[in-house]
Amino acid sequence: MKINTRVFGEVEIADDKIITFEKGIIGFPDMKHFTLIHDADKGSSAGIRYLQSIEEPEFAMPVMDPLVVKEDYNPEVSDDLLQNLGNLTEENVLVLVSVTVPSDLTKMTVNLQGPIIINVEERKASQIIVEGEQFPIRFPIYDILQARKAGE
Repeated sequence: MKINTRVFGEVEIADDKIITFEKGIIGFPDMKHFTLIHDADKGSSAGIRYLQSIEEPEFAMPVMDPLVVKEDYNPEVSDDLLQNLGNLTEENVLVLVSVTVPSDLTKMTVNLQGPIIINVEERKASQIIVEGEQFPIRFPIYDILQARKAGE
């Protein structure tokens, strides 16, 4: 399938790369089919990829592995919230968090309270809400990314 995206132009999406969010994502319940794309031109030093909507080609949400910016990120999640994702194991689970990239890059944040959990084998996903105060919605990452970049 080909879609014409806002960020990447026309891209070919293989059927086996489509991820289904049964309940959509927070704020966009009608968008249920996505694929993960990375910008090869910009490299992947920060590990930012895009959750590209299949239904709405204009919509691409920047996402990243939360462990890149918070090495101890391991929220407790109720099994009920993950029930529709099939059998999750350490080998088939991918956890991502959304990235907010404002015009002032020093204000860049990730949402640690609303992780996206993907069963990569079954290509099923869900965005969940983590209870408690220890995982903020706007966790600043600019300084962390700059320090990682300097250390490479």
